[in-house]
Amino acid sequence: MTYRVQPVPQVILDDVRGAQKMLSGVSRVTAMEGSRHLTSLVGAPVHLKCENLQRTGSFKLRGAYVRIAGLRPEQRAAGVVAASAGNHAQGVALASSLLGVRSTVFMPVGAPLPKVAATQEYGAEVRLEGHVVDETLAAAQEYADRTGAVFIHPFDHRDIIAGQGTVGLEILEQCPEVRTILVGVGGGGLAAGVAVAVKALRPDVKVIGVQAAGAAAYPPSLQVGHPVSVDRPVTMADGIKVGRPGDVPFAIIGELLDDVRTVSEDALSSALLLCLERAKLVVEPAGCAPVAALLSEPERYGGGPVVAVLSGGNVDPLLLQRILRHGMAAAGRYLSLRLRVADAPGALAGLLGVLSTVDANVLDVSHVRTDPRLGLTEVEVELHLETKGPEHCKEVARTLHAAGYRVMG
Repeated sequence: MTYRVQPVPQVILDDVRGAQKMLSGVSRVTAMEGSRHLTSLVGAPVHLKCENLQRTGSFKLRGAYVRIAGLRPEQRAAGVVAASAGNHAQGVALASSLLGVRSTVFMPVGAPLPKVAATQEYGAEVRLEGHVVDETLAAAQEYADRTGAVFIHPFDHRDIIAGQGTVGLEILEQCPEVRTILVGVGGGGLAAGVAVAVKALRPDVKVIGVQAAGAAAYPPSLQVGHPVSVDRPVTMADGIKVGRPGDVPFAIIGELLDDVRTVSEDALSSALLLCLERAKLVVEPAGCAPVAALLSEPERYGGGPVVAVLSGGNVDPLLLQRILRHGMAAAGRYLSLRLRVADAPGALAGLLGVLSTVDANVLDVSHVRTDPRLGLTEVEVELHLETKGPEHCKEVARTLHAAGYRVMG
């Protein structure tokens, strides 16, 4: 599916090539790793473009550096300001330090401490303002208006898009036989830049954007032909949790992208778990969106080599812990059961012995003795088990039934 919004993109291949020269020696040419598991699932070679291994842990350094490097001397002297909860903040902080420009970054009050500390270590002055991103953006814009500092938008500027487009040039160099590129979409800067570079050199290659279903502003915007907002976007993928497309990337995406698809929260957490277990890569939820698309509909991508862009790897350890639990549950790796046993010595030991025969790992056990529905000599046991997947869950249930236990739920 191709959407047409305006005939001429506002960023061209020469802009991206110029950005690539500017970034030489600054950003890394990140690795391209093959995935045997995804290749088997899709039926075509699948490669992972590892922007999670980029400096600052995401692609954001590319666009931030190009944008700040392009400022006039008097603008550099005034300093720059940005608003971000994580990746853009770190990209602006490092780019500013490399270019000798003073930077101030506004972050939400609840921003994860590791991201705040990293932004400070890269050289930015961090100010915590607002409890939601809109309030933080407003505070940064007010600071820019008051001090004359240049506001560095995370995606809605041609220099930002040109810098992010260097990812597309690297993909074509590293995987010249590519047929489909999947890239996560929030405001649209990365997807727009990749599309500009790839479509100019290889118009036969499909470029497909992926959004979290709970923060998918692009599908309705493309349908009506102009950016529209999503009220209260909700997703674990904070890197693509953007309520409204940027005007500049929207025009490019509407012209050049082949499609924008959405993925569920279950698919995102399963994708993060797969990247960690199979690829040995720490990837944040937003960076996992292309892998989530492959897991959700593998049959759609079997027409040739696929490249999935892992856009970032900055995930708070506490959030990672919760997402991994969610991902294991979504993958059928956890099983919760309620059943009734005799309220007698050895009854629980007998139940656990049955579970040991099918290699189910017991994580938690709780007893209920006060439910009026229980018989005088009964106790209800709730079990939380770690299993090996959906088939193992079925085997556990069959074994319990065969041993005479009645599973309540």
